[in-house]
Formats: sequence, C-alpha cells, structure tokens
Amino acid sequence: MAETPWYDIIAIPALLRHARNTYGSAMRRALEDAGYGDIPKNGLYVVGGLALGEQRDVPLSELIRSLRISKQSAGQLVDSLVLRGYLERREDPQDRRRLVVGLTARGRAAAAVQAGVRERIDAQLVGKIGSAQVTQLRRSLAALIALDHDEDTVDDNT
Repeated sequence: MAETPWYDIIAIPALLRHARNTYGSAMRRALEDAGYGDIPKNGLYVVGGLALGEQRDVPLSELIRSLRISKQSAGQLVDSLVLRGYLERREDPQDRRRLVVGLTARGRAAAAVQAGVRERIDAQLVGKIGSAQVTQLRRSLAALIALDHDEDTVDDNT
C-alpha cells in the first residue's frame, strides 16, 4: 500500500504559510545582502506591490485597505518606509486632501531585488513541476482568494 504524501496530511493554510516563507526568507536574505535589510515586517508587501503598480502613486487609503491591517499600523509602516528612504508621501494632485505614496529610487532598487528572487524561485518551481502545473497553481490560488472576496466568482470547473 502506498504511503500518503506529507503534503496530503498538512492543512492547506499551513502549506500556504510555508510556501510564502520560501519566497519571504529568500527575499529577506537577498535584500540584506544588497543593503536593504532594514525593510520592516509587511514592508515587502508594500514595496513589491507598489513596484507591480508600475511605479504609480497609490492613495494611502487604498494601501491601508490592501494590507488588511489597522489604519494606525499601516500609518506606522508607511512612516517607517518613508524614514528609511523606500517611499515618498505627498499630496494627491487630483485631491489635495488625500495623500499618496510612491517608491523612491531606493524603493525601486529594493523592489528589483525582490522581483529577481521571485523570478528565480518561480523558475525553480517550473523546473520541478512544469509550467502547466504552475499555471494551475495560480488558478487554484486565485479561486481561494475569490472565496474571500466574492464567492460567486469562483469557477467550480477549474
């Protein structure tokens, strides 16, 4: 009788946590080596996320919503990233009552390090399981995320 694989025994949330740590640990090491070891917890999400937005400014309120942390915690995180030179905060040109944040040159450089690590790990994963499986993994994770946002958007035929 075949033995049950270890990944069939572990709960999906634990698998996701460990998988996320694969990326996070490698990114932290690379950032440290490149001189960006002072990015605070959750700062990787902000720097990487803003870089994915093609260096556009993001309203502070939108950033707070996407982080899913308290307004106070998000404000402290942004303050820390501004003080360490990764972000700049300024008035929204369309609405001077609002603040927007964007990456500085230091923030873009740190984001490039993160992206390089992510691409390397993604390539290693493709090498282990193939591009079709990685595409299916992305589709499965998107369906899981959709459960939290709108249960009607999940396609049962994936």
